[in-house]
Amino acid sequence: MPTVLDDTLLDDPARLAEADSAGLLRAAAMAGAQVRATAELAAELELSERLDMGRPRAVVLIDRPGVSRTLTRLLAALLAPSCPVPVVVAEVVPSWIGALDVVFAHTDDPGDRELAASLERAARYGASVVLSAPSEGPVAAAVAGKGLLLAPRIPVPPELAFPRGLAAGLLTANALGLLISDVQVLADQLDLEAEKDYLARESFANPAKALALRVADRVPLLWGLDPVAVAVGEHAAHAFAAHAATVCDVEDYRQALARPALRRAAQSGGGERDIFADPDDPSGDIPTRVLLLSVRTGPATDAARYQAEDLLPGADVIAPAEEIEADEIVRAAVLALRFELAAVYLGLAAGSIGGAGRFAPATA
Repeated sequence: MPTVLDDTLLDDPARLAEADSAGLLRAAAMAGAQVRATAELAAELELSERLDMGRPRAVVLIDRPGVSRTLTRLLAALLAPSCPVPVVVAEVVPSWIGALDVVFAHTDDPGDRELAASLERAARYGASVVLSAPSEGPVAAAVAGKGLLLAPRIPVPPELAFPRGLAAGLLTANALGLLISDVQVLADQLDLEAEKDYLARESFANPAKALALRVADRVPLLWGLDPVAVAVGEHAAHAFAAHAATVCDVEDYRQALARPALRRAAQSGGGERDIFADPDDPSGDIPTRVLLLSVRTGPATDAARYQAEDLLPGADVIAPAEEIEADEIVRAAVLALRFELAAVYLGLAAGSIGGAGRFAPATA
């Protein structure tokens, strides 16, 4: 028997809290605390002093399963415009690694032996290694005494550890002089976003709940207007899959529009869904929801937005710069958190996580 979205759950704090038996909303709301705890540990380990090596030959961002994949892509997008050294994203440490290189990795799998072997080789060849990972297991042991380990101090599920990994990466880039980011401001803004998205706030005043309702029963098309927005879209897709069993399309909007069939579906699928349509009719089109994501500001992004809105008049534009005064690092992190919370709300309302959000329609 098909199940339907219980959207009334989202505006019933008591039922919502009951459905969230795993405490995912609370864990997601601790994004700011994750950032602060990581910054405190980095200061205790004297990360800045130990990475005071001058300009490295290259920065290698290790891409492992989970949020590691999305946060390394976001870090690469943030570094790309002005980074004076090559930024390499790879699943394992490249064979050319040497003493002039810096390796950064994040994982929540302490037993990832492929990563452990890769980091051990990097340390053996003299590379500076910064690892965001649990303090026990083969991965941590691979860099013991040879690298910097930023272990979690705020326990959250692995799929919600994005803020911790991002903070570790930003602090590494800061120490190398490759990026300027104020992680304390970042933590404060994440706290403010968590307050906006608190479970007791009704959907009309809660950005995450409103976002969840916008994509419910649709295929979200997360099309970025700039490279940073595309990277955030990739993390959003990971969050929707992890919590709501929802598959998203993520692409740069220019590439997205180069696919004629999906472009036509996007241009015709922005209207409201027919409530009388048979959900089991295989001939019916799958409704889509286009979300145009914009993180950067400036003439190039403005031109892209104008063109995209003209071609996709039914699309929703999500641009954090319209809501908060902050740099693109903070805007990207805030948007990522909003999507995480939206994914959790959607999962609770659809019943893909929790237990109280799913119900069967009445039958005669």
